[in-house]
Amino acid sequence: MTQAFAAPPHRCPGFSVVAAAAVAASLAFGAFNAPANAEVLVAARPTAVYSASPSELYPELFAAVQLGQVFKDGKTFVDAVPKTSPAVVAAQYRREKDRPGFDLSGFVRQHFNLPQDNADTYVSDRSQSLTQHIASLWPHLTQQPQKPGAGSSLLPLPGSYVVPGGRFREVYYWDSYFTMLGLLQNGKPQALRDMVGNFASLIDRYGHIPNGNRSYYLSRSQPPFYFKMVGLLSTQDEAAAYARYLPQLRREYAFWMEGANGLKPGTAHRRVVALVDGSVLNRYYDDRAVPRDESYAEDVALAQKSGRAAAEAYRDVRAAAESGWDFSSRWFADGKTLATIETTAIVPVDLNSLLYGLENAIRLGCERVQDTACSNDFTQRAERRRLAVQKYLWNEAGGHYVDYQWIKQQQTGRPGAATLYPLFVGLAEPAQAARVADWTGKELLKPHGVVTTPISTNQQWDAPNGWAPLQWIAVEGLRRYGQDALAHEIATRWMGKVQQVYGSSGKLVEKYNVIDNSGEAGGGEYVLQDGFGWTNGVAMQLMTIYPELKRP
Repeated sequence: MTQAFAAPPHRCPGFSVVAAAAVAASLAFGAFNAPANAEVLVAARPTAVYSASPSELYPELFAAVQLGQVFKDGKTFVDAVPKTSPAVVAAQYRREKDRPGFDLSGFVRQHFNLPQDNADTYVSDRSQSLTQHIASLWPHLTQQPQKPGAGSSLLPLPGSYVVPGGRFREVYYWDSYFTMLGLLQNGKPQALRDMVGNFASLIDRYGHIPNGNRSYYLSRSQPPFYFKMVGLLSTQDEAAAYARYLPQLRREYAFWMEGANGLKPGTAHRRVVALVDGSVLNRYYDDRAVPRDESYAEDVALAQKSGRAAAEAYRDVRAAAESGWDFSSRWFADGKTLATIETTAIVPVDLNSLLYGLENAIRLGCERVQDTACSNDFTQRAERRRLAVQKYLWNEAGGHYVDYQWIKQQQTGRPGAATLYPLFVGLAEPAQAARVADWTGKELLKPHGVVTTPISTNQQWDAPNGWAPLQWIAVEGLRRYGQDALAHEIATRWMGKVQQVYGSSGKLVEKYNVIDNSGEAGGGEYVLQDGFGWTNGVAMQLMTIYPELKRP
């Protein structure tokens, strides 16, 4: 999913815990401004407020635990809360670690409260219909505001929020839009207001919406769906909602566009890229270039394997985590191997489509408050982006949109379901939408819905997997352009799979195998998760649009 998160149960070859701890301690603090090819260096900490991550609070202990694989899932330790202050725990570790018979696992369990997976206490009622099951899940997935203890990685939120489920114990940015679709259909307006308000709070505090409300996610965001969430507050008059949240929408936009002014053609800064003709588009990025806290051992091993400067590999992995597609062949230079990941060299279709949508949302909000200068500015910004997307990301020969490798100055040639985003936000011309629909029907439509990419790898954002958010992007985008038959077919096939899995297991899961019935979806850095927020939300939305898809 969603997000980059965990750690599979393998160890990093060639690393002793002691040696790795020394390396990790040096990495934990500095690499906010590691250089990358043709890029401007990044200022240290761009957020308005900073909260230290676990790797910074107790770097030696952290590296020993993560590289020593004390927990099968690397996310367990970063979500653990120290029983005393981090400084006290770190000092205690330094005193004890070299004593004969020191037990690292025992030390951690003595000094930390470990988290519990959200799914551990929930038992499905197999007699319920799917709609009843989803309604019963919302209270279970809803977290109330809490004040995190000292040393907790959790970032506080003012209102209640819905988590995805399983190991995902915090709110996630782009997941939340799709979750909110279901909350809307289940008649939970206060939950929608709380979610929008929570994200406004994060923007106000940090200058952007982090990947999730954890300190170790602060250096990156996720696909900018906030304007779509805001629109759900006033579906009959979205401009009214945009006007109310205009300060936050504009501040989020400033985060994505920081450094764009005066950027020289052929260079990049943070999340902006100036192409050779001076057009400015965006890329995914991360303001740190160190191993992810939650997947520390995996990232150290990957950097070794890549043969590249470690900081570059870490940055590209983190940037893929910001994309939400962690991981996919669309980010790999060779189209198949994670070690060749080059996310920051790619101008993505989905991100630039969403920013086009954000520019238009700001324009509408400015019109509503009668700010003519702002409205004119964002009208021009949206039009410049539309022209650049059409020039660089449209593949005329193939009849689809595709990502662009800005350093090599060529399209990647690896299209997938992201091709539907320009339809979702209304950027495509009608003739282009028709061609995208035709290509989708031939290349992406499978027996159980839209496949993420046509390429089969061991990565979770590739074949044979399908994901709820991409089904909704496809259905909504196609309907917007009158491609109703294909939209209905996608919804029908997807909901057939969701109903099938629910009927046999009583579960709604994070992702599905859309190609065959030979097994569940696979790949990724963690086991298949049950819950599951965005699957619930998209299922409710599709069953509302197409009532015939409901089953008793």
